[in-house]
Amino acid sequence: MEAFIYDHVRTPRGKGRADGALNEITPLQLGTQVLESLRERSRLDTRLVDDVIMGIVSPVGEQGAVLPRSMALCAGYAETVSGVQVNRFCGSGLEAFAMATAKVMSGQSEAAIGGGVESMSRVKMGSDGGAWPTDPAFAPKVHFVPQGIGADLIATLDGYGREDVDAFAVESQRRATVAWEEGRFSKSIMPVKDVIGQTVLDRDEHIRSGTTVESLGQLKPSFAMIGQHGGFDAVAMQRYPQVEAIEHVHTAGNSSGIVDGACGVLVGTRAFGEKAGLKPRARIRACAAIGSEPCIMLTGPAAVSDKALAQAGMDVSDIDLFEVNEAFASVVLRFMNAMEVSHDKVNVNGGAIAMGHPLGATGAMILGTALDELERRDLSTALCTLCVGAGMGNAAIIERV
Repeated sequence: MEAFIYDHVRTPRGKGRADGALNEITPLQLGTQVLESLRERSRLDTRLVDDVIMGIVSPVGEQGAVLPRSMALCAGYAETVSGVQVNRFCGSGLEAFAMATAKVMSGQSEAAIGGGVESMSRVKMGSDGGAWPTDPAFAPKVHFVPQGIGADLIATLDGYGREDVDAFAVESQRRATVAWEEGRFSKSIMPVKDVIGQTVLDRDEHIRSGTTVESLGQLKPSFAMIGQHGGFDAVAMQRYPQVEAIEHVHTAGNSSGIVDGACGVLVGTRAFGEKAGLKPRARIRACAAIGSEPCIMLTGPAAVSDKALAQAGMDVSDIDLFEVNEAFASVVLRFMNAMEVSHDKVNVNGGAIAMGHPLGATGAMILGTALDELERRDLSTALCTLCVGAGMGNAAIIERV
């Protein structure tokens, strides 16, 4: 059975700290407002929706207790709408979308919402703990190092210098600035409101317009200290003995920003669209996930994209636009090199370096960004992919109807 995208919406991304605009908004309210917006935009009879699936990377505290079910009830959805949260680290939002798609394609659901929410200013990254980075019975087996060390290792292996990653970051900022100036996101951005109904944020807050290679060059490498003095460089070089020394090139300016945000994508069968009076905007061609080498951990996007393309019976040349999460600049540089894709087809409206990476939501956010841009440019196909912690990757391919 085919699955279609009928609508999508996202919040702006707010700075993920105490003085960020969205800090006063709970994760419950972020997600609730997304669901309310989806219902209102489509005049959606929520009795037709079977499930709300949300990526949440730190599902503890305010983000725990099966938050998507609470969101659905708080948004006034029918009591019959169930909810579930999923964690595939940075790929969680796209995984939630894939789960919604799988339910629809299998006939388990006629319609489902896949998306994500992460309030990084209120629930700190890593607050859920876990064996992967901390258990001495496991971490040494996979040569665990922090993701920033993996990003610097990619840059070292591939020969990306500081100017290369900074230049990529500057272009991300420039493209995001242009996209906002031209209103490219306005179709799908919903303003976030406080408890008395006043708008607290209607624009991505993390963008730093006017960023230059010279200004980024003033920033110190973020991972040199823990790499050299914390012993993680030595761990990585045990796994990659051909490396004599890791060049630390990533900074806060060429890595993804910590932000708050939420999003949702409405997926359904063709019969659902007829019942709801909605026209499909895109057909879902493929969703894929893989495991990749866990020490360097950030090299999954190219391999999982190949897997998704094979599922869809497509070649990389069949894809008009790519969205690759900008966890770190070197991740996207390696993807473009491995897939032989030019930068003019990748992240054309900027990415997480400029706008931020609300962990559980980003995957579904970039999918919506790709769909809007396909429509704006009158193009057909897009591939979205993310690198994922512990060495994984996931991807999805969509095609306009």
